[in-house]
Amino acid sequence: MNINALLRKDIMIMDMKASDKSAAIDEMVASLATNNVVNDAETFKEAIIKREEQTSTGLGDGIAMPHAKTDAVNEATVLFAKSENGLDYEALDGQPTFLFFMIAVPDGANNTHLETLAALSRMLIDQDFVALLKQASTPEEVQALFDQEEGGPPEEHSEEKAGSNDERPFVVAVTACPTGIAHTYMAEDALKKQAAEMGVDIRVETNGSDGASNALSQAEIERAEGVIIAADKNVPMARFDQKPVLERPVSEGINNAKDLITKAMNRDASIYHAAETAEADDEAASSTSVWRKIYKDLMNGVSHMLPFVVGGGILMAVSFLLESVLGDDHAFFNFFNTIGSNAFNFLIPILAGYIAMSIADRPGLMPGLVGGFMAVESNAGFLGGLVAGFLAGYLVLLVKRWFRGLPRSLDGLKSVLLYPVTGLFLIGLFMYFIIGPVFSTINTGMISFLENLGMGNTVILGALLGGMMAIDMGGPFNKAAYTFSIGIFTDTGDGSLMAAVMVGGMIPPIAIALATTFFSNKFTEEERKSGVTNYVMGLSFITEGAIPFAAADPVRVIGSSVLGALIGGGLTQLWASSIPAPHGGIFVIPLAEHALLFLVALAVGSAIAAITLGLWKKTVR
Repeated sequence: MNINALLRKDIMIMDMKASDKSAAIDEMVASLATNNVVNDAETFKEAIIKREEQTSTGLGDGIAMPHAKTDAVNEATVLFAKSENGLDYEALDGQPTFLFFMIAVPDGANNTHLETLAALSRMLIDQDFVALLKQASTPEEVQALFDQEEGGPPEEHSEEKAGSNDERPFVVAVTACPTGIAHTYMAEDALKKQAAEMGVDIRVETNGSDGASNALSQAEIERAEGVIIAADKNVPMARFDQKPVLERPVSEGINNAKDLITKAMNRDASIYHAAETAEADDEAASSTSVWRKIYKDLMNGVSHMLPFVVGGGILMAVSFLLESVLGDDHAFFNFFNTIGSNAFNFLIPILAGYIAMSIADRPGLMPGLVGGFMAVESNAGFLGGLVAGFLAGYLVLLVKRWFRGLPRSLDGLKSVLLYPVTGLFLIGLFMYFIIGPVFSTINTGMISFLENLGMGNTVILGALLGGMMAIDMGGPFNKAAYTFSIGIFTDTGDGSLMAAVMVGGMIPPIAIALATTFFSNKFTEEERKSGVTNYVMGLSFITEGAIPFAAADPVRVIGSSVLGALIGGGLTQLWASSIPAPHGGIFVIPLAEHALLFLVALAVGSAIAAITLGLWKKTVR
């Protein structure tokens, strides 16, 4: 099947209006729905977002390939969209995304469709072809480029020569992604092309949506110097017993092929042992994945909690402003304060519920919500809610294991009766007798400790939290500092630490914007243009605006940002600044206590970070 049979002209978006990832997904899904490609836009969008939550389909180099395989799709289709200025699609390289290929595949798609989509994925590895696509201005030009690319001579990949020269290094690889439509084949092609450039023979097995293709033989595995597993889902591993194996996300197969091949052919990898022969090695190998899983579960809770934090927090802050003007008995104050407070009451239950759901799927949601609510009721606070979420999730997994041996005729009772009743009983038991009392004591002690900190210790804590916000700009350190401050704010209503983390999160993008303005000879033209947008993102408390710059020059950008954020966070505590809102940036400054001093702390930290970055960076030639 010709690629243009799937790449329809009538649904292409040649001038995407969206300016962020969420809006881009909405715009593309709307086009598919309008043209009857999908029969249920919401279900299809949910499938797209679920795939994005596993790993961003923003592959880097300006390309994104959001995709889903679901019954909500009427016919296999590829939507091409182009953003003239690019947008932040949370790409793996942190750079703006310009070209989008939204792939919609029905559950019953035949092999011809899947092979065509695999061919599309492979074409997008070709940088020259991608450059031509970026210049295309009409649907006809896009289709003509694909016709031309398909009509070219077939490439000779190194795997076709595997075994032809025993003196050349030889490695094997397996690529796989959860959907098995795009990333699987892009990683395959990237590995093949890089191997050919390096003079390395390679055999790549793909685990796509139609199952495994080009399966590796045992003889090839035994001959190989090393094994590359570029996969975001489980693949059969026992066959690689006693071989050096690199296990990486599929995105690294696309973006880091050279390093993977180099390590594999040099046997620079851990020796894989089958589970029954090497328990110790399994524990060592799994430690990273365990922590990665914990982080993923935690972030699922935090991401679902944030709308309650932002909406409730800002309305509460507005109520405090009204209180200062109208008094605490005015109807407007009571209205805003009631709404905001009610939203805040959901914070800990939502956090715990969605942590549990990430662990145990939907059966974990209700026990997690109730566990979080019991944490609130018992004054166990934010920490108690965290524990409740993880405990509920793993208790439900245990319950699932208990009922695994029941007759199949009782399967219908599991989700509607056995899981909820047993899960609720167990989490209630633990929360009422153990977690609630223990963490209530811990929570009370922690609040008392923070309230009795001396000025010097308070400044140090503010500096620490501010610096953590800038270390990874939205990553684990940033989220840990923000979550801790939200917990204190929720339990005490004291917004002083919120001031420290808000300054710490605003400084990196503002500092980059200032540096690109006043040290313009240190940045490329593209960086200077991107720098302007960081004024808006920084003032809005969107730290992630600094990520593209940090990815390109991590030591200088992160180093200078952390320095400025440390100073800014410490100054907020020195000057007793407090913000009764967990988000909003410059827009909630009027609600701050000692607002002018907060702005001075922000200005001082941003200036120091900008000057440090400007002096540290080398002049662009």
